[in-house]
Amino acid sequence: MSTLLPRVYLLDVEGTIAPVTLVSEQLFPYARAHFRSFLEENIADEGVLRDVLLLGAENREEQDADAPHILPAGMARDAENASMSPAVAIPLALRYIFWLMDRDRKSTALKSLQGKIWKAGFESGELKGTLFADVPAALARWAALGQVAIYSSGSVEAQRLLFRYSTFGDLTGLIAGYFDTRTGAKAASASYAAIAAAMSVEPGEVVFLSDVVRELDAALEAGLETRLVVREGNAAVEEAHGHAAIATFDGMD
Repeated sequence: MSTLLPRVYLLDVEGTIAPVTLVSEQLFPYARAHFRSFLEENIADEGVLRDVLLLGAENREEQDADAPHILPAGMARDAENASMSPAVAIPLALRYIFWLMDRDRKSTALKSLQGKIWKAGFESGELKGTLFADVPAALARWAALGQVAIYSSGSVEAQRLLFRYSTFGDLTGLIAGYFDTRTGAKAASASYAAIAAAMSVEPGEVVFLSDVVRELDAALEAGLETRLVVREGNAAVEEAHGHAAIATFDGMD
């Protein structure tokens, strides 16, 4: 293990800086309850329509035979070909959206749509970004020593909202970079190499903190330093694969 301080502190979200239940018990239920009304009110918005078209493209490539293959080819190409009326298209899109949510699938289109719904919830005050108590001081300390970046399966927009409307106030000034599934899968070593390159550092100058061993394995394979974060409420880890475990960020540099 390197004796030099990291230049980048790369953080997972759920189970690392926020309770593992943040998404399942707060954000997902909020999005599900508001999806229909959000699409009905915003389907003509360029960004929302782009997400729906991408959802259609993902649906066409769906390999699971049990998935509702319901979005027409036109919705997967461009706005000009999306000829279905919203009254027809929205209920069909929702079938696939809820199917994906029920399986916690990492759909880029779904994450983007959820992020837009959460934005409205955070801005209205209905949602707050719940973080562990040791997070704000650690972010400030690490930002002074180097750079802090976030890597989550949640969209970049959702990540920014979490920190802008956190239970400790706006912490976005401490975050230098945000990465989501558009960078690559969290269990793929290439994703971590790409993040290091994007942050203009060598992989060995990055420490990745996560509660998920397979993610840490991928980061270690890419040359990153790793820490296994053990928080109350996280699933028990049977085999840490040699990753150093920490229960708090207090005192970690």
